[in-house]
Amino acid sequence: MTSVNNINDWRLKFSILVGLLALAVIGLLGARDLVPAWQAKGGTGTAGVFTAEREECRKRACNFYGSWKASDGSATRPNVILYDDPDGLQVGGTTEAIDSGHSKGVFASAGGSTYLTITGFTLAGAAAAIGFVFFLISTIRTLRRRPVAA
Repeated sequence: MTSVNNINDWRLKFSILVGLLALAVIGLLGARDLVPAWQAKGGTGTAGVFTAEREECRKRACNFYGSWKASDGSATRPNVILYDDPDGLQVGGTTEAIDSGHSKGVFASAGGSTYLTITGFTLAGAAAAIGFVFFLISTIRTLRRRPVAA
């Protein structure tokens, strides 16, 4: 019976380690967009105009995709997502937006809460990474303490 308990114990520990690692990777991948999200919240970046070319809806969320052009004409970004889209925006419509260097899109100048979502995912990823390290160390220490069966 002891061997069955050991196998179940290892399955649980392995599952926890894999889960923590997956959360850490997912959360920390979003960290690259943390600074651009906060910069856009503060109004830092290149001001311009976003033109909604299409709307894609999945489950409960809909997103606008389109092109962005700097107000001074110095830069354009085709096929970007608009974060924090304002109410009433429709395909073909335009809105002021800030390009702060986000990897996939621009932020509506009116603002929104995307920066909080990205911050939450990044913090969760960091916590999962720390939890992974501590759990792994604890598991290794437990292994070293077990007496070897003769």
